[in-house]
Formats: sequence, C-alpha cells, structure tokens
Amino acid sequence: MQHPMTRRHFLSQCSRCAVLCASAAAAPWAVFAPPARGADLKKGFIKKVLSPYFTPLENGIIRCDLCPHRCEVDPGERGICEVRENIGGKYYSLVYANPCAVHVDPIEKKPFFHVLPTTQSFSIATAGCNFSCKFCQNWEISQARPEKTFNYELDPDQVVQLARRYGCRSIASTYVEPTIFFEYMLAIGRLAKKEPLLKVMHSNGFINEKPLDELCDYLDAACIDLKGFTQEYYRDMAGGSLQPVLDTLKHLKTRAAHIEIVNLVVPGKNDDMAEVQAMCRWIQAELGPDTPLHFSRFYPRYKLKGISPTPVATLEKARQTAMDAGLHYVYIGNVASHPGENTYCPNCRKLLIKRVGYSVGFMGVKNGNCQYCGRPIAGIWKHPAI
Repeated sequence: MQHPMTRRHFLSQCSRCAVLCASAAAAPWAVFAPPARGADLKKGFIKKVLSPYFTPLENGIIRCDLCPHRCEVDPGERGICEVRENIGGKYYSLVYANPCAVHVDPIEKKPFFHVLPTTQSFSIATAGCNFSCKFCQNWEISQARPEKTFNYELDPDQVVQLARRYGCRSIASTYVEPTIFFEYMLAIGRLAKKEPLLKVMHSNGFINEKPLDELCDYLDAACIDLKGFTQEYYRDMAGGSLQPVLDTLKHLKTRAAHIEIVNLVVPGKNDDMAEVQAMCRWIQAELGPDTPLHFSRFYPRYKLKGISPTPVATLEKARQTAMDAGLHYVYIGNVASHPGENTYCPNCRKLLIKRVGYSVGFMGVKNGNCQYCGRPIAGIWKHPAI
C-alpha cells in the first residue's frame, strides 16, 4: 500500500538525493527520490505504447510522423530520439509513464515569467531527445536510452494526483524535449484539463503540425527554445532545423497558447547582433511585441566545455537590441540579481515584478493589468477555472 509523503518530506528527499548525485551541480533536474512511497525506481523498466504517428512502408520499415526528422526505421531499430522502436512493423513509444526525472519546481525555472508567478510546477521528463545540442545541460538523460536510466512507473492519473497533493498549479513537461514522450504528455494534458492545473511545456519546438495541433487542445503555455536564427547553427549545434521551429511558434500563436521564448547566447556561435536583430524582428512581426523573450547566459556544458560563459555585456546588448526591435518583455537569464530579470510595464515603465533568481519579491500585476496605469500585461495570471 502506498503512503503519501508530506510535501516537506518529498522536497527534503529531493534535496538529499541531489547532493548524493555526482552530477547534480551540472544537472539540476536530477531527482532520484520516489514522489510517493512505493513508487520505486527501476533501471531499464520500459512500458511501451503504440504511437499514433507513423506510416508503414515496405519490408516492415516505418516512417515516424511525429517530428520533422521523419525517421525511416527498420524492424528492431529506433529513431533519432532513441525512445521509439519499430516492433513488428509498428512504432512504439518506450517511455510511456516512465519518467526518469520528477521534481517540484518554481514556475520561474522553466522559465515562465508570465505564467502564475510564485507558483510551483510539477515537472517531469523521460529519457531521450530528438536534438543533440552540444551545450545540453541535461545530456545525461537527453542523450540516453530509457533502459540506461532509472525510471519511475508513474501513470498520468498519478502525475495529476501528485501535482494536486504537493500544491502545484501546473504540470510541466520539461528537462528534455517533451515531444519525444508525446503520448504520455497528451494523456496528462487531458486529465489536467479537468483539474485546476495548467499544462505547460519547455520544448525545442521541433514537432510536426498534426501532433502539435492535437497537443494544443490541452496545452496552456509553451516555452520554446529558439536556439539561433540560422539553419547552419541548428544543423551544427543542435542536429535540427530552424524552419520547423518557426512554424511551431506561428502555429502556437494561432492556437492562442501563451508563448515565451528562450535564446541561449553562446559566445562566438550565435551572438552576432545582426542575427539577434533579425530574430527579434521576426518575433515582433510574427508573434507580436508582447511575446516574452529570455536571453540566457551560457555556461560550459557537455561538448562545449572549452567556451567561456557569455559576457553579461553581450546579454545586455542583446536585450537592448530586442527592445529596439519593439519587444516589450525582454529578460536576461542565468545572471543572479540582474535587473534584466524584472518585468516592467511597457506603458508607464513602472516595476511590476521584481525577481531574484526564482524568487519573486514584488507583484504589481493586478487581474492581468498594470496596477499603476491599467495596461493589460500579457500572460496567464490566474487559472481560467479559478
């Protein structure tokens, strides 16, 4: 029989195990404490479900239709994401209900700065990813097969129950690219829709339109990594393509999902201000000036350990470039106590939200409006059902 833990006990267990994990400093996702007693970690436990997005080809080969890679996979083989396998001419997800990372995070960590500030988000991830970013901070799980990670058996209804139990206001699919556990994310979203819980994700945006459209029926907010603004950067640094990400952002806009964008600024790779300016002008024209944009500081990770952290001056220049392009909410991330973490009213310029890391010290947004001049502030400031 499972016995619920108190939220304090759960968080203390998370902290204790993060200390025990050798890579915890480099991988803040790493949590190896069961979210409820009896939910044991099992290395290599794989629970497969049939994917709704594949096309049978000749000789038992299938084509995956979930993401723009459109992998053609022989029987017994897997796609680029390493979590989908051709078994007897049918394509299966091997990570359904088997997250390897489970955590209660501040929503600001995603980062969402315009979604229910100060609330907690129940955050999950499985192994795998459809990108191979050279700067990935979570590469130990994103570049792993699910049989190589320690996984929970956690069904969608348990995820929703635990989110409610620990006082979370949202459920986040995060840490790795969540579209690779699409079926799991979709099932959780359907259940969360019936509860006072938002369903959010932090994604690379590399997904085909049909599954994205299905997901949007249950998705409230998406934080999308716009990693650079050239095809060459995506090819060389991430193993992907730019245009599908831009298409995803435009589709999310048509479906009225709240969008925030993160651009990790890597010195000497994507920090040319002409490229930054082109990106910001595209965001302003296609998504609108109220789209929050986060310029995040790079730290040496994974395959880019020889590159120094992004100079703060570069981030400040990028932020000014974005504001000059007409964007209203531009942030600097991964720089402690920088004023670029704060939210200001685009109309009266008063301070609306003061942040120090993931902590919020002041809230000047009332009912979705600036408390000083009344201008509407883009975002989700309360759950629609509350």
